[in-house]
Amino acid sequence: MARIVLGIGTSHTPMLNVGVEDWRRFEDLDRRRSHLHKDGRPATYGELLAIAPPSLQAELAPEKLAERHAEAMTALGRLHQTLAAARLDVAVIVGDDQKEIYHDDHMPSILVYRGETIANVPNRTRATEPDVAWRPDWAKRASARYYEESETRHYPVDSKLANHLIAALVDREFDVSTANALPAGEGEGHAFGFVHQRLMKGLAIPVVPVFLNTYYPPNQPSPRRCYRLGQAIRQAIEGYPEDLRIGVVASGGLSHFTIDEALDGEVIRALREKDADALQSLPREQLNSGSSEIRNWICAAGALEHLDLQWLHYAPGYRTPAGTGTGLCFAHWA
Repeated sequence: MARIVLGIGTSHTPMLNVGVEDWRRFEDLDRRRSHLHKDGRPATYGELLAIAPPSLQAELAPEKLAERHAEAMTALGRLHQTLAAARLDVAVIVGDDQKEIYHDDHMPSILVYRGETIANVPNRTRATEPDVAWRPDWAKRASARYYEESETRHYPVDSKLANHLIAALVDREFDVSTANALPAGEGEGHAFGFVHQRLMKGLAIPVVPVFLNTYYPPNQPSPRRCYRLGQAIRQAIEGYPEDLRIGVVASGGLSHFTIDEALDGEVIRALREKDADALQSLPREQLNSGSSEIRNWICAAGALEHLDLQWLHYAPGYRTPAGTGTGLCFAHWA
């Protein structure tokens, strides 16, 4: 019987793809993008700046930024070592697609990828990134680290397990979309590329990509649906006849682009205490923009409720005086 033996959660912000000297440069991008207040109302960068507490200045001190960056790099290294030691046969990756592969003409709420391989293509860009043509070289380099340097690489997918998951999820009344290939010339998006490039780093672990539409109304899955999807994935895996060691990876989050330490703290508390009700009841109006990726962690939590949270590191990765950045979070379950 297959079994889930490991869980991993990781932020995947481009802040993790650059040196600390570039963190303050994100202000140029943040001034150009749309934002949200912590309660979910639309906001401009200027509006966030006007209400930002003076205490944020201390978070932007060079020594504080260096500390945050060093901690994050150490955490990523720890997750890589944890993956390597786990001897996984398959990793189920739960991530979101930001109009990289799927667009308004077909935006699946939940999709399980079942191709034999999934491509990672050099030099792809996200349609949602502000002013892609304008972006400076440092920002382009940050985006490039999700992807191969020069040649397309086809990473292995456990298509047999993927097809089993699809059938089992349908039996459990999840009407999942499926895909056995990506559009011609396209490769996996940043949520999945980050896992291959920054966590696996050469580890030959077949994957099963699970796409959630965390970002785009009107068919974002509710927190409750995400948690129950995770539970159903675990049940399906436990019903798979092969003896496989399987990991579940949540890619993305926590709060961004407006950092909400209170929201992040509640998510972390609920993960530590296995408070399924709290995770399923998180306010949907707070789970939009980048913070929507918390749904990936909620789904993973449903799949990992039989395991214990062994380690978690969190830091509010502020990068501007307006309070924008990413709630940096890294964790593993066993």
